Amino acid sequence: QVQLVESGGGLVQAGGSLRLSCAASGRTFNSYGMGWFRQAPGKEREFVTAISWSAGNTFYADSVKGRFTISRDNAKSTVYLQMNSVKPEDTAVYYCASLPSYSRDFYYASAYEYWGQGTQVTVSS
Repeated sequence: QVQLVESGGGLVQAGGSLRLSCAASGRTFNSYGMGWFRQAPGKEREFVTAISWSAGNTFYADSVKGRFTISRDNAKSTVYLQMNSVKPEDTAVYYCASLPSYSRDFYYASAYEYWGQGTQVTVSS
């Protein structure tokens, strides 16, 4: 089992930056990929970005490409989401999630085993 705890959400002005963290525990961290998803009010949960277990591969939704960066520190069992040039449409609850060991289904929410509780990001215009 994996426990995930997000932090770093808050209120930020459009054009600003924010960094989210997700601390994991319970299983060898460098054996599974991690992803970030978000859900805005009245909308379905959507894929934002993901990173492979070794950090050798990263994946981004077109809507955040060039603005957001995912990274991981396997020594700290933590994955990060650096959000730059944020826009009001980035407002959502952001969730981190973990894949089964060595799974490559990075884009699909249904493939993820464990989820954090979510952290609210609000971008003001």
